[in-house]
Amino acid sequence: MEDSTDPPAAGMESLSMNSEVEQAQPSSSNPTPSGQMSGEERFKIVRSVGEECIQEDELLNLLTKKPQPICYDGFEPSGRMHIAQGVMKAINVNKLTSAGCKVKIWIADWFAKMNNKMGGDLKKIQTVGRYLIEIWKAVGMDISDNKVEFLWSSDEINARAAEYWPLVLDIAGRNTLSRIIRCSQIMGRSEQDDLTAAQIFYPCMQCADIFFLKADICQLGMDQRKVNMLAREYCDDIKRKNKPIILSHHMLSGLQQGQEKMSKSDPSSSIYMEDEENIVNLKIKKAYCPPKQVKDNPCLEYIKYIILPWFNEFNVERAPENGGNKTFKTFEELTADYESGELHPGDLKPALAKALNKILQPVRDHFTQNPVAKDLLKRVKSQLTIALHYHKDDSNSKVDPNNVDRT
Repeated sequence: MEDSTDPPAAGMESLSMNSEVEQAQPSSSNPTPSGQMSGEERFKIVRSVGEECIQEDELLNLLTKKPQPICYDGFEPSGRMHIAQGVMKAINVNKLTSAGCKVKIWIADWFAKMNNKMGGDLKKIQTVGRYLIEIWKAVGMDISDNKVEFLWSSDEINARAAEYWPLVLDIAGRNTLSRIIRCSQIMGRSEQDDLTAAQIFYPCMQCADIFFLKADICQLGMDQRKVNMLAREYCDDIKRKNKPIILSHHMLSGLQQGQEKMSKSDPSSSIYMEDEENIVNLKIKKAYCPPKQVKDNPCLEYIKYIILPWFNEFNVERAPENGGNKTFKTFEELTADYESGELHPGDLKPALAKALNKILQPVRDHFTQNPVAKDLLKRVKSQLTIALHYHKDDSNSKVDPNNVDRT
């Protein structure tokens, strides 16, 4: 099937969820209307999203005074979606909207082109973007009542070019090349990489996005911290009092030993959102999970950041001679049993796989039953195969078309 010639915004109507798809709803959603919550109650919910917050006093003041703060998140459409990008984002977005925030998700298609994702083919990048939105809808991201807005960077920048480009140029003019290169981590690069001119300009544009979207809160991963700090420094330069608050979420580690971060280019390092049940079971079975070791244990990380926030509990089924069935309500309770040896990896892993499959089943159903979603997944998988061949055939390329960024 040919890629649509319609602009990305024009094709969005076809991506609405069909009524037969049952959405999974994470238990992390707050049942109390945000208008009835105090600033402290809203702060507690929003703060729980981030591993780091700069600054907490600014966040409390914002949530006390502003009924609907703007939260900014963004992603480069660059490949299949892993569970951290899919489930963790849905959990975090639902927390933010339950506390009265409006979330603007920046679909950074132009940025993906600048970063040479999908071979730099904008139509393929936009196909991936539509596929990712389908997943968030299917997994249970609450996008009702205009709480969440998906914005394509190509559309928005073209529509408001007179506002956007002077801002980018001002940011670029106030920073040295070395300061901008220090932000290269946001693209999945290092300062030692041979960056293209487009990739050097990229951090200036991402910094501008924050102000262009009128964001009060930057809700991105820890790997995006440097460019978010650049935005706060820019506020100092222009004597702007209200700085964007940085709320950086945890980066889920890969499933194999020593993998600090999931990689879309290593299938064994992560669970993909439409992985079949047997694939999830196999990946978890092979995952690094040393007995009695909590630190750097990816299986325990999955439970802490995905299972417990989603279900508010973790159920382990085991034979009576192995301790019998047990339900853990807190991560501390779980780690105490694990460190002592009361809970063995042989019992933890099947329980983890079962919980993950329960979360992912509505996504599988959607990509099986919905013809639009089914076609998108087919096209994305085909395009990724071509992109990987392109990468292997280009001996001068240092670009991994599936690097993870922004999220």
